Order: sequence, then structure tokens, then C-alpha cells
Amino acid sequence: MYESPTKTKVGFLEGSTPQMGFVFGLVTGVAIVSLVGWFLTTSSGLSFTAKPTAATPTVTETPTPNTPAPPLANIDVKEDDYIRGNANAPVTLIEYSDLECPYCKSFHPAMEQLLQEYDGQVRWVYRHFPLSFHANAQKEAEAAECIGKLGGSDKFWQFVDTIFERTTSNGYGFALDKLPSLAAEIGVSQSQFTSCLDSGEFAAKVQNDLAEGSAYGVGGTPSTFVNGRMVEGAVPYEQLKQIVDQVLSGA
Repeated sequence: MYESPTKTKVGFLEGSTPQMGFVFGLVTGVAIVSLVGWFLTTSSGLSFTAKPTAATPTVTETPTPNTPAPPLANIDVKEDDYIRGNANAPVTLIEYSDLECPYCKSFHPAMEQLLQEYDGQVRWVYRHFPLSFHANAQKEAEAAECIGKLGGSDKFWQFVDTIFERTTSNGYGFALDKLPSLAAEIGVSQSQFTSCLDSGEFAAKVQNDLAEGSAYGVGGTPSTFVNGRMVEGAVPYEQLKQIVDQVLSGA
């Protein structure tokens, strides 16, 4: 739907006599002719300077794909990383993600598809990069770590999958008071989960992921390193597949 602004007629000559209308029209015509003449004689010397446009605001989520950056060395898989897929796969994807980021939510199925179609050839590492304006992202990241501690890697990934399935994103998409019942649904002790989350046991780990990601050049989410090559944004599956094929071929 398009809504145009309301326009109002103004009767400028309402109530005027025909003689007055004639005089007004004559004066207006002379003014227009004079203006056109001036423009024709001076147009060659005119110059127009465009006003500077406002600076583009910094984007803290990455909705669109960019060309992969040059390889970035020494992004190692850590002992406390959660890995999905073949632990010895030739291609490693390290994703920095935010559980309340709408672009991460849309990107998640592409990563799942990649893991399925390249079975044995890729491994997926999930790291936290909670954005400051997503109020629930930090605690949800801590919750994922608590789930992993209490239930292991499979439960960690089940939690991440479920959050992305159910959150409406943009900061408050999944209510924090629903996290304990979700933990119970996944099969983790609700009381132990609550105790872990309330203690802030994994707050430092989440912030450490964030700091490391920033040091590697991550500026938004999702950002994924494919064997050290950074891919920014929620790239479509076909583009992600092409990048993995290039890495597998040694390109």
C-alpha cells in the first residue's frame, strides 16, 4: 500500500475581478520570460555542487554476503570448542554467531545442509559473538554452555538448533525465563541448569569468544571462517558450497 501526502487547493484569486486576474497573469508572464532569459544567458557559467551525503551507519549485523577475505592463519580449534561433524575433516568452519541475530537464524539451515551434504568432509565449530544491543544474547550463550557442561556436545547443539527454531530474534526473541523449561525439554536437569546459569559460570567464556572474534576481524554476525578464510554475512547455501568446494580443491 502506498499512502501519498494530502494536497489542499488554495484559492489565491478567489473573489478577485477579471481585471485583477488579467493584471496578475500579465505580471506573472513577464516574470517567467525574464527568468528564462537570464537562465539561457548564464547557464554556461553555472556549476552545481552536490551536498555530501550522510555517512552510512556502522552495521553490527551482517545481512549480506561479501567476497571472502584472504586466508587468515592460526585460527585453531580449541579444546573447549563444540564441534559438529567429523572431528578430522579437511574443512573447518568456525562460526561466530549470536543466538538473537535474525541473520544468524536464517544462516543456520545453510550450515546444517552443508554438514549433511558434505558428510565427513567438514566440521562446524560454534563460537559466541553476542551483540550488545541484543539483550538476551549473552545469557542465551551462557545457557548453551551450561547445557553443554551438563549434557555434552549433542545437547549443546540441540539447544542451539532449538533456540534458532523458536526465537523471533532482534534481542528479545526467546524469553530468558523460558530457558530452564527448555533445558528440561532437552533432557538436562532443570535445577542444575538454573544453578549454572544464575552463577554466571560461563560469562567469561562467552566474552572471551567475543574478544577473540574481534581480534580476528569479526565485526558482525554471522561471520564464518572456512579454513581461516572469513566469510561475512548470511550467505546463501550455493555460495557457501562454492567456497567449500574451492577449499577442497586447493584453490
